[in-house]
Amino acid sequence: MESLLDAFDTMQSSGHGSPIGDALIFLAAAVLFAPLLRRLKFSLVLGYLAAGAMIGPHGLSIIDDVTETRELAEIGVVFLLFTIGLELSFARLKVMRRLVFGFGTAQVVLTGFLVAVISLFMGQTYGAAVTIGAALALSSTAFVLQLMNERGELATRHGRAAFSALLFQDLAVVPIVIVVPLLGREMDGLTILLELLKVTGTAFVALAVIVVAGRQLLRPLYHVIASAGAPELFTAMTLLVVLGIGWATQQVGLSMALGAFLAGLLLSESEFRHQVEADIEPFRGILLGLFFMTIGMSIDLGLAFREVFTVLGYLGGLVALKFVVVLGLAMAFRMPFAVSLRSAALLAQGGEFAFVILGIAAASSVVADDTVNLMFLVVAISMAVTPVIVWAIGKAAVLFENHENAQLSADFDGGHKMHDHVVIAGFGRVGHTIARLLDAKMVPYVAVDTDAQNVRDGRRDGHSVYYGDASRPEVLHKLGGENARAVVLTMSTGGHAVERTVQHLVSRLPDLPIFARARDPLHARRLEELGAAGTVVETMEASLQLGGAVLRQTGTEWGEIEDLIKSLRMVDGIGRKIGERPDGDSGAAAPPEDPLLAAALWAEEEEEKARNRKPDASMPATTPEVEASQSAPSKQDEAIGDPRLTDETSDADRSRGAEAGDSEATAAPVRDDAAERRSRD
Repeated sequence: MESLLDAFDTMQSSGHGSPIGDALIFLAAAVLFAPLLRRLKFSLVLGYLAAGAMIGPHGLSIIDDVTETRELAEIGVVFLLFTIGLELSFARLKVMRRLVFGFGTAQVVLTGFLVAVISLFMGQTYGAAVTIGAALALSSTAFVLQLMNERGELATRHGRAAFSALLFQDLAVVPIVIVVPLLGREMDGLTILLELLKVTGTAFVALAVIVVAGRQLLRPLYHVIASAGAPELFTAMTLLVVLGIGWATQQVGLSMALGAFLAGLLLSESEFRHQVEADIEPFRGILLGLFFMTIGMSIDLGLAFREVFTVLGYLGGLVALKFVVVLGLAMAFRMPFAVSLRSAALLAQGGEFAFVILGIAAASSVVADDTVNLMFLVVAISMAVTPVIVWAIGKAAVLFENHENAQLSADFDGGHKMHDHVVIAGFGRVGHTIARLLDAKMVPYVAVDTDAQNVRDGRRDGHSVYYGDASRPEVLHKLGGENARAVVLTMSTGGHAVERTVQHLVSRLPDLPIFARARDPLHARRLEELGAAGTVVETMEASLQLGGAVLRQTGTEWGEIEDLIKSLRMVDGIGRKIGERPDGDSGAAAPPEDPLLAAALWAEEEEEKARNRKPDASMPATTPEVEASQSAPSKQDEAIGDPRLTDETSDADRSRGAEAGDSEATAAPVRDDAAERRSRD
């Protein structure tokens, strides 16, 4: 440790106050602390905070002034918001508008009002109380998004709720920053309101101009840069777009981060988004780590020890108040209690904009310096404890989720009376498609899933799906496993869940045919060795369809392509025919008589009939979807005969494809050529 401090001292003496010297110190701290915290299973955010607290002015004082560094570090937040924008789209953001402008507005207004009232009772002036309330109502966009990224929770329901609130908070910063300096002057309310409306209107006009111009210019510009064939130009273009749009929004009073988010949205619908994201990732990671370290430098450990009870009181009050407010609002917006708990935990801390707002308030003499320093410390510590709060509340949320899930399956007690039905274990996209296949042939089925959201979605769509684990004996009994014709395992193939379920089912019902989804041919062989009657490799069908499209583009006739695909479908990828046992017993090569295979064969026969049918010259040419609907008894049968409905297609896309003949662009060559060939036949 002494040698480490000596090294820091050497860097400090040789480059104190210089940007390069500070950069070397930051990089050394990141390299030392981040891997250590990662090895100890702690959040990287905590590692950067600890590094900043140690090297900052309140720690070892290796870096005394963080003002210049903080400006550079905020670019890390800019890149973070840019990558979040890349993951979204304007259409998806439109769907989230209720959460952004409803939930987000209510959270900021209610939290700010309550904090302001408490501040007034504690002796603050009116202007100071309003400022403190507005500053503490905001949460940390950088901390929460990074934490959700690490935990893989951005796409969850509580992740979307938290992100919506954070997005509105970024918008709310504009009027707050405008109003705070005015509170220190002798101005009437009407003057403040007019100034606020003027600046806010200008900001939103600027946003509209950026969106319109970006949609018209960005894609052509990227086409020109990409055609040059120089990767460094592509990266430079991305940096120019992010920082340029961020700078433009900053000039009209908005944050650079919000401008970068807009830039990400504009590029999210382009064909360049994946390369852009790859180019920006290294900059985002390094600069975001720098941002967290500058926050750590703001933690005055000396003040914390001197005023320990005061700091703990303010900290506990802030976190508890924001937690309760968000929890209540989330439940008011009809989120499940467990989702509300997780959302409240994510938004319970103070945010980085509190430093900006309170700094402006101190410079404008709206809030006393001592109060500002105390608030800085409370906000920084609230950020530091956020990962711990999220972890603890997450454990509690699991208990409530289990209770809610138990209620979902409490009304199911009649499955054991069913006969000759199919049990579907897992009701995601694959399970949903299988249910539609069975519905088309009127084969009775019951589905079960351990994901409460899948259960709710399935029941809302009218499917017979319940909460439970199919590998448990009591659940299997309720599902009527003893009288079932087959069990289909469609759950995710990650981990060993599928293998364990096959083992449990085989041990309890050895004569029950089990069909399972496998991630690859070796996984398929393992499942069959455990007792599965048949397996399907999840990527096989998508590969066959894409390969067929490519062959058609090269000029291969559709008849040859279909023969090749049909022959490949009969092989599982290891060289065995489908249905052949792992021991090589060719006598078992005939496919088993199960309802799933029967439905699939029926669909194939109907498609063959449609191909061989002579078209009526008096009738206009029809699409494959229309032909399928003419020969099939229902819209669901039409969906079965559509080879484009693969496991990778979303439920919404399947529905659109079945009901309106819509399809994705990547499948267009297959669809159009097939229609042409059928017309020729």
